Amino acid sequence: MLIPERDITTGIYVFAIFLLLLILSDSALANPRYSSIVIDADTGAVLHESSADASRYPASLTKMMTLYMLFEAMEQRKMTVDTRMPVSTHAAAMPQTNIGLRAGDSISVRDAIPALIVRSANDVAAVVAEALGRSEANFGRMMTDKARQLGMRSTTFRNASGLPNFEQKTTARDMVILSTRLMKDFPKYYHYFSTQSFSYKGITYNSHNRMVRNTSGVDGLKTGFIRASGFNVATSAKRGNRRVVAVVMGGNTAAARDQHMAQLIDRSFNQGNRSIQVASNSKDARAVAVTAVKVNTPTPALKPYPEQPKVPESIVTQQYVVPPVSAQPVQLQKVALQLQTNDDWAVQIGSYHEPSRAYANAQAAARWIPGEIVVTEVEISNRRLYRARLVGLQENQARSACQSLTRQGIECLVVRS
Repeated sequence: MLIPERDITTGIYVFAIFLLLLILSDSALANPRYSSIVIDADTGAVLHESSADASRYPASLTKMMTLYMLFEAMEQRKMTVDTRMPVSTHAAAMPQTNIGLRAGDSISVRDAIPALIVRSANDVAAVVAEALGRSEANFGRMMTDKARQLGMRSTTFRNASGLPNFEQKTTARDMVILSTRLMKDFPKYYHYFSTQSFSYKGITYNSHNRMVRNTSGVDGLKTGFIRASGFNVATSAKRGNRRVVAVVMGGNTAAARDQHMAQLIDRSFNQGNRSIQVASNSKDARAVAVTAVKVNTPTPALKPYPEQPKVPESIVTQQYVVPPVSAQPVQLQKVALQLQTNDDWAVQIGSYHEPSRAYANAQAAARWIPGEIVVTEVEISNRRLYRARLVGLQENQARSACQSLTRQGIECLVVRS
């Protein structure tokens, strides 16, 4: 039986398109170093992830932790921008990229910060490490300890720069935690991450981070590359009232990495708009607790949670919204809760002996998820406890929020309010 020539041509055309699609399909499928994650900065909700918990080499994303430690020292008044840090023989011997520091020199914190962000200077990273940790090896241990405190459970640091070390590992999820904490913990220093150039001893250095120049809404963070890692980038972008934080690791080229990151950011913002108020440590937090949130963004399908076991408890005696924690004993403020029928779900953070601790833990959780902080006084087995919840959520919001908190190392339960 003869096959019409037109059908043969059509078949060849379809087959060619199929091959082309295979060739042009996401390079991540064929790249064992690839991983990525995008989160909503206000809620911690994961908007996209691919191999986000796979072990990767951080490369110069490591310097974000070096900067975190430096900013923390400045907040603790152990250093100022005018503090000068000595350059050792070890620091001066660091390979490119660097700014050519020489043993016996010194560099100010004011110059060190843009040198780390713009130039990604390995010699400056070693200087900071020795200034804060006496030796770079000890500073690596300090960085790892800090990572654990921040909930970065899969990260180990061995140096301050990200230069090759087979024991220095992280994940995309841990790097997005670090990126977010840099913004939230040190808001007055975050602007440094958008710096595009700086000059030192008559030489002007330009940033490797083209995302800030080329992608709408991007206002900072860091790139990184070693051969073992591929091209990495951590990015934050704000459009309207929404901010997302994203990490891409293992790009085959800097251009491909940036293009992929831009696509992820666009896709995340296009998922929908929302208006969110988040609890904070600001002076206004005493007057207004977080309101229930209406989310229009499609929520990813979640595996059903088993029903939580009911713990016998006495009738609730009082229900409170608690003001921010201070050095003074907390005075509970009684309020009436008015929740809509479809917003009667909550994320329970825990039960505590002190109301101030209950509020503090709920406030820490509110960095990652929306909801109104409510502390309830209950009696369980003749013990008076203070139960911390974030209320006013829809069921899918509560379940997604609890998943996000669990990833940050915060235990929680999804319950009916």
